[in-house]
Amino acid sequence: MSALRPDLAIIAGWIRPGSRILDLGCGEGDLLAHLRAEHGVSGYGVEIDEARVVAAIRRGVPVIQQDLDGGLRNFGDQSVDTVVLSLTLQASKFPLDLLLEMLRVGREVIVTFPNMGHWHARWQLAVQGRMPVTDALPHAWYDTPNIHLCTIRDFESLCRENGVAVHQRVVLNDQRRQTWLNRLLPNLFGEVALYRCARVAASPLREE
Repeated sequence: MSALRPDLAIIAGWIRPGSRILDLGCGEGDLLAHLRAEHGVSGYGVEIDEARVVAAIRRGVPVIQQDLDGGLRNFGDQSVDTVVLSLTLQASKFPLDLLLEMLRVGREVIVTFPNMGHWHARWQLAVQGRMPVTDALPHAWYDTPNIHLCTIRDFESLCRENGVAVHQRVVLNDQRRQTWLNRLLPNLFGEVALYRCARVAASPLREE
């Protein structure tokens, strides 16, 4: 099995062996395939793209073809241990609704997204006067699937305002690595942010 992307490897490290997982926007099932083989997890992926659904199923990953903007009403309350949403929140029409639905379905959620507050994105917008194109945001403004971009501060404000406790956070740079700059100024030097959250009483933020 090929090595996971660094951000997916971090997610895999947050998931308990033998747990039940729902992976939203799972693509070709890289994360679920790894978790099933290495951690003995069970669960499903959800993906809208037909070609990716077929590719995942060929790898033995059970996938449901579904548009996440339609909600998660097919899944019961607290029916899985962890719901994962990797680099997809910003492409949803109703990100808050989706996040709250994830918290209804799972005991905890893992959310990752590109950080619009990254210095490279700020530079392109402020100095060049153009919509940013970065490693984490590779699409031009006219063909991007990303319709609700946010910064790390935006996401944490959203969590505070909606009773979502952040249990862990990891911020990666443009090379998908953690550095002292990521830790010191995450909203400026983090290109991709990873969060582990739950709908419980707030607990202290733990940097990784």
